[in-house]
Amino acid sequence: MSVLTRDEAQARAQFLDVQRYTIDLDLTAGEETFDSRTVIQFTALAAGDTFVEIKPATLRSISLDGHALDPADLTENRFPLTALTTGTHELRIDAAMRYSRTGEGMHRFTDPTDNETYVYTQLFMEDVQRVFAAFDQPDLKSVFALTVTAPEGWTVLGNGISRHTGDGRWTLAPTPPVSTYLVAVAAGPWHSVTTEHAGLPFGIHCRRSLAPHLDTDADEILDITRACFDRFQEKFDEPYPFDSYDQAFVPEFNAGAMENPGLVTFRDEFIYRSAVTDTERQTRGMVIAHEMAHMWFGDLVTLAWWDDIWLNESFAEYMGYQTLAEATRFTDTWVDFGVARKGWGYDADQRPSTHPVAPDPAAVPDTASAMLNFDGISYAKGASALRQLVTWLGEKDFLAGINTHFARHKFGNATLADFIDNLASATDRDVHAWAEQWLRTTGVDTLTPHLTEADTTWSLAVDHQGTRPHRITVGTYDHAIDTQSGPDRLVLRDRFDINIPQDNATQDGPHEGNSTTTRPGRRPALVVLNDNDLTYAKIRLDPDSWNTVLNSLSGIPDALTRAVIWNAARDMVRDGELAPTTYLEAARTHLPHETDLALLQGVLTFADTQVAARYITPHDRPAALTTLTALTRDLIRRTEDGTQPGLRLTAVRHFIDAATQPDTIQGWLTDGTVPGGPELDPELRWRILTRLAVLGATDETAIAAELEADPSATGQEGAARCRAALPTPEAKAAAWHAMFTDDTLSNYLFTATAQGFWQPEQTDLVTAYVPRYYPDATALAVRRGPAIAEAAGRYAFPAYTIDADSLHLGEQALTDQALIPALRRKLADQIDDLRRALTVRNAH
Repeated sequence: MSVLTRDEAQARAQFLDVQRYTIDLDLTAGEETFDSRTVIQFTALAAGDTFVEIKPATLRSISLDGHALDPADLTENRFPLTALTTGTHELRIDAAMRYSRTGEGMHRFTDPTDNETYVYTQLFMEDVQRVFAAFDQPDLKSVFALTVTAPEGWTVLGNGISRHTGDGRWTLAPTPPVSTYLVAVAAGPWHSVTTEHAGLPFGIHCRRSLAPHLDTDADEILDITRACFDRFQEKFDEPYPFDSYDQAFVPEFNAGAMENPGLVTFRDEFIYRSAVTDTERQTRGMVIAHEMAHMWFGDLVTLAWWDDIWLNESFAEYMGYQTLAEATRFTDTWVDFGVARKGWGYDADQRPSTHPVAPDPAAVPDTASAMLNFDGISYAKGASALRQLVTWLGEKDFLAGINTHFARHKFGNATLADFIDNLASATDRDVHAWAEQWLRTTGVDTLTPHLTEADTTWSLAVDHQGTRPHRITVGTYDHAIDTQSGPDRLVLRDRFDINIPQDNATQDGPHEGNSTTTRPGRRPALVVLNDNDLTYAKIRLDPDSWNTVLNSLSGIPDALTRAVIWNAARDMVRDGELAPTTYLEAARTHLPHETDLALLQGVLTFADTQVAARYITPHDRPAALTTLTALTRDLIRRTEDGTQPGLRLTAVRHFIDAATQPDTIQGWLTDGTVPGGPELDPELRWRILTRLAVLGATDETAIAAELEADPSATGQEGAARCRAALPTPEAKAAAWHAMFTDDTLSNYLFTATAQGFWQPEQTDLVTAYVPRYYPDATALAVRRGPAIAEAAGRYAFPAYTIDADSLHLGEQALTDQALIPALRRKLADQIDDLRRALTVRNAH
């Protein structure tokens, strides 16, 4: 397949103006293909040649201005349009298109629960070509008018209001000018809950087998949707730009969600079949707010080329967390961002594959390279940068600049330069210099405090390793003097803001060195840089403050402060500055007293999936799991009164994952409940069965029986995960064959199988598969494309075989020219993480 280059896109944008697509899709043609007929009305602004993209199963016919062209002229995904004359033209294309099983293009899914079938589009980047012919680039916006023929009993959803015209025909209201990648269709026997808000139809939709679960949460989902919608209408001068707002929760979705205007698609794991914590509900709310922000930033105003993808994602990420906190009951969203999301950015920014938030256009020469930048930098780091910008600029001026941006570019395209110019128009601060320092650079700054004390004052010097200016809050804390609260409680003495570099209040120019501040009184027991987490930097603690933290971390009054400190400890483990066992001991000491659920979940997840699984040697893993078991048992005991169900559920999940002996969790599975609750729902039952499989304490008979009791799509994935986790050569061989030979395996079943295959306890059993992984994954990625390549790199990588030989194999594999970009990037990241884990092990 030919990927579109930036130079080609710029040339075509100067050559064409595209007015309208009229698209007719017939979803009744069969199970493998659907029919796609497209009419494109466009203007050639000069005489010359161009091309249109399409990836058909069969290209039946194509004509230009009524003259038939030869379908055989299609080369890969491009059909040449030669000798165009200046003026208007009409292109007609009739093709059979393939359904996808990998979440790309038109994905088709049959629900094993009731045998109902659903299809939906995911057209991001260049997958529109899998559904209809298009001049496929973001800056050739057009009006899209669709009709869809669907089986009887189906409902068809799209970007505009849909109308059933009889005989299975559905007409979707034409869109305003939008980019090709934002066109959306979702069709099937949906279960829908509809309402009206602000004069617009709102709807939420899921497959029928999930109907009871959607109905249970419908009020919460719609309340969040309405509240965020109203808050955005207050923030933005431009009104909501589309005619309806539907949210479809679709199966086997590769991302968290997609911001199709008027029809946002979400992974349907957000329709909860089993019990979840309030933090997970908050995450769903954040994704709802994130995608809604895209209606303005991404859909109304769209990037001109993919080097500016951060303009979409960073903005939506920042607005998602901020607006959810302002408009709903989830007021502590930034704690979750700090402990669960921000580390994603820090990790990505310290790998060899790091890139600026806003990369140089030359670094994104084509769509294949652009796809690699959907990572922790474009989302978490970019959102952190915007949060720092708002701190420095002030929210009033920030929103004024944003509203100028919308007014100047609505229904059009804009660049980073446009965005910065529009922000600069609202302030006298040098936003251009700020953007150069924050958005065009890579890496993570580190801020380290140095404290000195005199008779009546103490001084703070901040060692700044990095180049970015920062405006941060410093928090100072003393030990509480009221003995009733216990000796380990800390109280806030003061918070004060400082600029780094100190002598530059406007924050212009790079800086490396010290900034010093003197304060009255004796030195505090604890000094925390970036106390309210408003900047993006690794922070360190002075030795006395670190000793205070080890004794009193759970006694710090503010959850966001505790999140900043836990993040510092996390970074220190990853940098080899803190022994992994010390991190686990701190968790063992302080998590039994933790009150913030997002913080508890974030720390436990890092302790379980990274510290105990990767940073500690196999010899020390049993002791680490014993520590986690003791910790989670304490949490379970603490929640016996039933007042903290989310905390108890978190503790139960991690107790299962850390189990080294099967007896307790096997008893829970047999009884169908944890003593004192909760009862075991499908998620917990499959979780236990997976752990029992890892421990060799279950078998195929038990897995098949569980699948018979839960034949849902999630049950199918659970069974695949369990079967791959069984510690036998036969089970591993079967799982490997399924992943790397069976090309009918869906994206979700592939992921589940890969998750089960590699286990920290089973490295000896699967050692022989490590050298096989690289050639097999390379061939698979070539055959099945970027989505499976991403899954193969993320989930099927031998992450627990951490030794010099494995690292050498990985480094050699990166020299293979056959690696497609999606797999190469994932392997480069995984191999760097492997190198870091090996370094941490060797350091301790």
